[in-house]
Amino acid sequence: MNHVTGSAMQGRPMRTFPTWMLVATTVLSVLVALVSLRYFVPTVPMPPSIAANGFRHPWLLVHVAAAVAALLLGPAQFFPTLRARFPLQHRWTGRAYVLGCTVGGISGLMLALGASTGAVTTLGFGTLAVAWLTTTLLAWRRAVQRRFVQHQAWMIRSFALTLAAVTLRLYLPIAAVLPVSDEGSYQAISFLCWVPNIILAELYLRRRNAPLRKA
Repeated sequence: MNHVTGSAMQGRPMRTFPTWMLVATTVLSVLVALVSLRYFVPTVPMPPSIAANGFRHPWLLVHVAAAVAALLLGPAQFFPTLRARFPLQHRWTGRAYVLGCTVGGISGLMLALGASTGAVTTLGFGTLAVAWLTTTLLAWRRAVQRRFVQHQAWMIRSFALTLAAVTLRLYLPIAAVLPVSDEGSYQAISFLCWVPNIILAELYLRRRNAPLRKA
């Protein structure tokens, strides 16, 4: 059974995102992935909140490596032309993405438990880690079951949470110019970096499914 046949068996073809959105997401993901590699350079200073994390050793570098892999591999999964022309590569890239998210989620949860800015930050990033793991593993499970429409929906949710790495870095310079303490802004960002992402993903999925519900 090929990819197209499997999706058709679910009742309707998969829809995709506008090309400009896929390209913009890819560019941002690659840029953030490359910038994140600085943590592997010992002489480059890191933000105080991260330097003070109680579980920074060894989980920070594990988390960075896994998240970088997820950021680099994730966008390619949503280009319909690549899926159609290279189905085998799509499957293996997807498996590597799931591995990156799984390792990234576990290590992210450990880092959340060691957060130096309090219980609010632990709750924010800890919930993100659990949600990231859950959505990714459900996406993998639906692919194994050949339930491809549901697989795509869970992949959208998973990658929306992967993009927390991008939105976090968009919020940080904004927080720096606001009259809020560093601790308070980081606590807020621990939720803001991912809650709007998953809400937007759900709104998109509801809109995509609306014609099916009306039918």
